[in-house]
Amino acid sequence: MKKRLYKSATDKKLCGVCAGIAEYFELDPTVIRLAWVVFTLLGGAGVIGYIIAAIVMPQQS
Repeated sequence: MKKRLYKSATDKKLCGVCAGIAEYFELDPTVIRLAWVVFTLLGGAGVIGYIIAAIVMPQQS
């Protein structure tokens, strides 16, 4: 069975993007969320990336 990248339906704060990425890579969602904050503070690319991911990634069913 292939792994698929989905927005998480169970562990979400805003749209479930970070939790979905964490589930895909089998990491703690807090680590992904902290990395996203660092990317945002270092130039704002995190905000744009999150918005794009929230639009593009399908919802987990």
